Amino acid sequence: MEFVSPEQLRLDGRRPKELRQLKCELGVLRSADGSASFEMGNTKVLAVVYGPHEVTNRADAVPDRAVVRCEYGMASFSTGERRRRGKMDRRSVEISLVIRQTLEAAIMLELLPRTQIDIFVQVLQADGGTRSACINAATLALCHAGIPMRDLATSCASGYLNATPLLDLNYVEDSGGGPDVTVGYLPSSDKISLLQMDAKLQMETFEEVVKLAVTGCKAIAHRMRQVLMEHTERLALARGAMQL
Repeated sequence: MEFVSPEQLRLDGRRPKELRQLKCELGVLRSADGSASFEMGNTKVLAVVYGPHEVTNRADAVPDRAVVRCEYGMASFSTGERRRRGKMDRRSVEISLVIRQTLEAAIMLELLPRTQIDIFVQVLQADGGTRSACINAATLALCHAGIPMRDLATSCASGYLNATPLLDLNYVEDSGGGPDVTVGYLPSSDKISLLQMDAKLQMETFEEVVKLAVTGCKAIAHRMRQVLMEHTERLALARGAMQL
């Protein structure tokens, strides 16, 4: 199957190094301490944060840092196949662990000793890049909850199809049989916090694909900062109006 045309256009009309359209919103659930929705093309994710609060099981409390709990799930209607998985099957457990570890690198856990932070991410519509979208949504939800962060945890995937590096794969591209790499990136620290690859690549190609994913992470971080700034400005205006 040809994923890139001779005119260097992908099946969805994007250029090889072009992200899908990004949409994000803060405060989508009033009952949570923090919440956010994040869309990458047709992939839509909801993230909810509760905490910091007292540790549910006192035996799990850590004296010098917060404990982070993360639960990942896919809505039964999120894909066209309408699969019904168990609440926490093996894949969900693995992805929950990846999301938690990626976020822990960005949270200032040492400022919240003996507390617990609960993160729930739900995929509402899946079209490739769900892991990255969940990390991005959870980061925004943590910011909305006022959790102290040393950096933004951003994520993006890239792949290699038809001898061409491609940024931000959709489902059809992700299922094309080529290698893909998921990267977690801390933009202010300029550090990679997550690196997952499902196939072998030549070193030169691997470096190019990872660099492309990092470029995508930087663009996502820029969009995140814009959304956070707009949200902060709205809050400042609302408080000013109330004081008047």
